[in-house]
Amino acid sequence: MNRKVFALLLVVAMTAGVFLAVQACKPGGGTMTPTAVGEIVKLKIATDAAYPPFEFVDTTTSEIVGFDIDLMKEIAKAGGFEVEFINTPWDGIFVGLDNNNYDAVISAVSITDERKINYDFSNPYYSIYQALIVRKADADKFKSLADLKGKNVGAQIGTTGAIFVGKDPNVKLVNYDDNGLAIEALLKGDVDAVVCDHPVAFDYALVNPSYGEKLVVSNPKITDAPEPYGICIKKGNAKVLDLVNTGLTNLPADVIPALEAKWKMK
Repeated sequence: MNRKVFALLLVVAMTAGVFLAVQACKPGGGTMTPTAVGEIVKLKIATDAAYPPFEFVDTTTSEIVGFDIDLMKEIAKAGGFEVEFINTPWDGIFVGLDNNNYDAVISAVSITDERKINYDFSNPYYSIYQALIVRKADADKFKSLADLKGKNVGAQIGTTGAIFVGKDPNVKLVNYDDNGLAIEALLKGDVDAVVCDHPVAFDYALVNPSYGEKLVVSNPKITDAPEPYGICIKKGNAKVLDLVNTGLTNLPADVIPALEAKWKMK
């Protein structure tokens, strides 16, 4: 073969190889893979930091803190990976997971049959009930949704609490972007009760000094069955699911009780 022709073919082949390599590196619509830091994998974790005591922003340090945050750090330690938290509003948190903006969601996410259609979940790490918060003056009057016939009941939009209230045709569901807004509406009289996860209810009614003298949890279990929490992962992302479940499996038995005590959940 003529040397000039051979050299020209070689250049063409090398150019094509570079093009294919660049194309292979472009991000596509596939499942997001964790970022490697040296030999350690780093997962991006979304959380809606407006849900104390599970996740919220410490006003002193501006850091995201809470039960879920501490637990995720312990899971990462036990599973041999690192985590980075991304504060994401609840109403867009699953869309962000769909769009590969992060690897997983830990945000007091209840595992439901409906959610399992579109997402994978870790093994359950906690269980809760839906609770009823009312003004102290109404503590004996409102113990269940049946007592609230014809009344407005607040809940955070898209939560299992909102779904529970919405199924009752005898009450009017009023959706709010977060529980804090629902609680403020309760204090102002815009709604007569708020439904949310029982640890969150106790945080507002018992721990938070702004509300402790004004609100009460009139019923800590208005639902019949407990709801398990899980870490939500994009459907089919087996690598992330395995990492998280390994961390959960290796988690020391005393971690969750210690975190419950730290965040005054018991």
